[in-house]
Amino acid sequence: MEGLNMTLEKVGKVRTTSKKKFWGAVVSGFLFLAMMVGLFGLTGKAYALPMAGIGDFTVSFDKLVGSGYMFYPKLGETGTSDSSPLGRNKIDKLTVYGLNITKDITLPTGKKIEIQIKASKPVQISGLIQDSSFLKGDAQFSQLALAEHHTSDWTKQFTQSSTGITLKNASLVTDYLFQNEVTLNGMTLAIHQLN
Repeated sequence: MEGLNMTLEKVGKVRTTSKKKFWGAVVSGFLFLAMMVGLFGLTGKAYALPMAGIGDFTVSFDKLVGSGYMFYPKLGETGTSDSSPLGRNKIDKLTVYGLNITKDITLPTGKKIEIQIKASKPVQISGLIQDSSFLKGDAQFSQLALAEHHTSDWTKQFTQSSTGITLKNASLVTDYLFQNEVTLNGMTLAIHQLN
């Protein structure tokens, strides 16, 4: 009986987050991020970079030129849903000019910050896979093929492919991003507090 009473007392307690542990985790996370940025600065290259599970982030750029393009619809995780309709873009090789990636985060204190990654020089990418819920820009395709397929799987009923793609003045709401290899010359990372 005494053991049961102790268990019930423990269950009734309200738990709070330790500020010391929380800020320790935040600082160690930013140190790890700084280490990654430092490695980018030394080598200019990163391999197999997935970004997912952090909610929507915005990717914008002045121009993208790529080869080996494929698009198809799919369901995927977003910042607000476990399963939402998205468009999956795959590009074998591409160069991006004026790359700007931003992500807004609300801290437990209620303050909002923006993490921004920019590249002042052309970014070289191979093996890009990107899921988005929104895309705005000027597009040009080489040898564009739209195809419908007889299947009960709705994600395979429609595909769009081309040997080449050019996007100008584009902005994408991105929910998943994978790059087999990326070279980020002229990269800057900044964290801003938002009002």
